[in-house]
Amino acid sequence: MSHTHPELSAPAPLPAGGLRVIPLGGLGEVGRNMTAFEYDGRLLLVDCGVLFPEDHHPGVDLILPDFEPIRDRLDAVEALVLTHGHEDHIGATPYLLRERGDIPLVGSKLTLALLGSKLREHRLKETVHYEVAEGQTITFGPFVLEFVAVNHSIPDALAVVIRTGAGVVLHTGDFKMDQLPLDGRITDLNEFARLGDEGVDLFLTDSTNAEVPGFTTSEKDISPVLERVFAKSDQRIIVACFASHVHRVQQVLDAAVAHGRKVGYVGRSMVRNMAIAQELGYLTVPPGVMVDAKELADLPPHKQVLISTGSQGEPLSALSRIAQRSHSFVHLEEGDTVVLASSLIPGNENAVYRVINGLSRLGANVVHKGNALVHVSGHASAGELLYCYNIVKPRNVMPVHGEIRHMRANADLARATGVQNVVLAEDGVVVDLVDGVAKVTGKVEVGYVFVDGTTIGDISEASMKDRRILGEEGFLSVIVVVDSATGKVVSGPEIHARGFAEDETTFDEIRQPIIDAINAAVADGATDAHQLQQTVRRVVGRWVNRAHRRRPMIIPVVIEA
Repeated sequence: MSHTHPELSAPAPLPAGGLRVIPLGGLGEVGRNMTAFEYDGRLLLVDCGVLFPEDHHPGVDLILPDFEPIRDRLDAVEALVLTHGHEDHIGATPYLLRERGDIPLVGSKLTLALLGSKLREHRLKETVHYEVAEGQTITFGPFVLEFVAVNHSIPDALAVVIRTGAGVVLHTGDFKMDQLPLDGRITDLNEFARLGDEGVDLFLTDSTNAEVPGFTTSEKDISPVLERVFAKSDQRIIVACFASHVHRVQQVLDAAVAHGRKVGYVGRSMVRNMAIAQELGYLTVPPGVMVDAKELADLPPHKQVLISTGSQGEPLSALSRIAQRSHSFVHLEEGDTVVLASSLIPGNENAVYRVINGLSRLGANVVHKGNALVHVSGHASAGELLYCYNIVKPRNVMPVHGEIRHMRANADLARATGVQNVVLAEDGVVVDLVDGVAKVTGKVEVGYVFVDGTTIGDISEASMKDRRILGEEGFLSVIVVVDSATGKVVSGPEIHARGFAEDETTFDEIRQPIIDAINAAVADGATDAHQLQQTVRRVVGRWVNRAHRRRPMIIPVVIEA
């Protein structure tokens, strides 16, 4: 929900010739990126990603963007453009395609290949898709799209230019300006400058690193650090990174070859993604270096390297299971080295530190971002963003991709370079570009859509709150049987609890007050079971708060006999 503009109402109809921008996710959080663009009654979607749950989302597997504002207009969607292959940009696509299966998908070769394997996993048919590359132009309805190469922590990322009668929009997707990228594919600043000279009416820019001064470190700077880790280690090395970080995996493969080690992948998504990257030529695997991870254990420890998923401390990932000694075939030995080659996604810190502590307890040497340069960000820092504002010279700027603090920092950078109109929006806040001016014009209701096992969207914020209470405060059920004629308690109160002391006498002092309260309520004219249940809830709630400083979930049951 938007907190920046709480007073906004539903937007008025879009003026003729105007372009409407509706963020459905990704503004105010790092993840579930999705934006709808509306022009001349038609819609274009950019990205459709997931957000991974945090500690305060118990039992949730994934969080999706909210499709509700466009659900009854899915037939007006011309295409879904995917800027790159990260989960927070493509992961929710299968859920969108369940609602309309023939939406054309537009993306680069690697992005569409990664998405294709995801769709097969969801047992969805291959849909219409258009493979594009930098420099290409393609038209869908009233939207003319051009693509620009950008550098990110996954190959084949693209910025998208959206041309309509309302003007030119440049959406960066996730990007940085690494001048020495491992694949030699730099962000095309030449094209950014050319677009700037032509005139960019609305610039949507990645805010994730806007608070970080200077320029993001080059990926190349990690190679010497990995080299030192390999040179120092005389036992097994386990490297955990994102299952899509092709460049990092390439660096580990190169270091392994240089030190005469064999490599195995651990984690289903890692095995799948790297097979795709290798097949398409984005990953170069020297002959003889790869072995099946299970066979790796037959080699002496100083010949082994495992590349694993789980750098974010995900509870079911390979690395978490290794740290808990519950992995089926990887058993950590004292003196093994574990490298966590990724950033900490905000909100995941505790989970990651839990894994680091678990690995350390087993005697591993843990190398992570806090003690070595084993990861660099995939996002442009403040210096790079300033550079972009100066060459693009946009008329209007709308920061995207990031928490509120990141977007505010990005807005300040845009203003510092002289941008007159900066629009700060959050999920659901509608921005219209009319006559060259972008402004907030209203708000549509959007929320979190939780995926829990096979259940999608049926879990409300209220039930999520119930789960948190159950997990943190405990649970009490109170069963009382009353005489239907007299209202007198004839059996009970029987009290069952979870999350409290096991002592049988814990609830003795509240039993009589419950009976007294029911008698008093009956004397006051309370007759139905519901009124008596509310009485029990009040009495027990006050007592447990006073005696235990807790606010558990209380389920009172009054049975009339």
